Amino acid sequence: MPTWQLRLLRGRPGNPPRLQTYQVELPAEAYLIDAVEKIWAEQDRDLLFRHACHHASCGACGVRVNGRERLMCITPLREFAPDRPIVVEPLRHFPWLGDLLVDVSPMMRRMSAVGFAVIRRDELTADRPLPEGVEKATRFEDCIECGLCLSACPVMAADEAYLGPATLAAIERMLAEPRGADRGRLLALADDPHGVWRCHSAMECTAVCPSNVDPAAAIGRLRRYLLAEKLRRWLGGGR
Repeated sequence: MPTWQLRLLRGRPGNPPRLQTYQVELPAEAYLIDAVEKIWAEQDRDLLFRHACHHASCGACGVRVNGRERLMCITPLREFAPDRPIVVEPLRHFPWLGDLLVDVSPMMRRMSAVGFAVIRRDELTADRPLPEGVEKATRFEDCIECGLCLSACPVMAADEAYLGPATLAAIERMLAEPRGADRGRLLALADDPHGVWRCHSAMECTAVCPSNVDPAAAIGRLRRYLLAEKLRRWLGGGR
């Protein structure tokens, strides 16, 4: 069984963080979350990290792996060479709580302000019969609120008030399928100086999204919504 070398960022706020090296034996079919959990269980019970579902549904285990935003639960160890270190660090642009753990509440507050509804119209099965024994299918939004897109976004490093790709993509979804949302308020949020126009179209958010949200495309559609709204008002004499 191969031995993997993990270098995990360790520390607490107020003290300089450091990279600490651990050796862990696991089969190549295992995932990074398995390695971190084994380190916690067998070597370091003080290690702080977040995890829950183990199948990319909750978004809890987001980190940076060798400088790239990933979910640990779907990052297979076979992607790495056993003789090369796997560097695992916390997400950027969030308050750091210690080790691999960050405070995602700023993102959650923004999503709550939008009124993001996680259950959406079930267009995938709307015209198809349900499997035998299934009476109802519930379609959830693609965004799992993992925060990877915010960590990858270069604008977040320069503007703490920026709504961020997850929130802007949520606004676009709520405009496409309002579910009782206030369209005017959503457009005003998006049109804020820290809203959609602050995006530099770096596309990093879409590159790291593990759930096919494509925030960059959503932001592009949201810009078109706003331009169409401004044009409508201009042609209507400001009404």
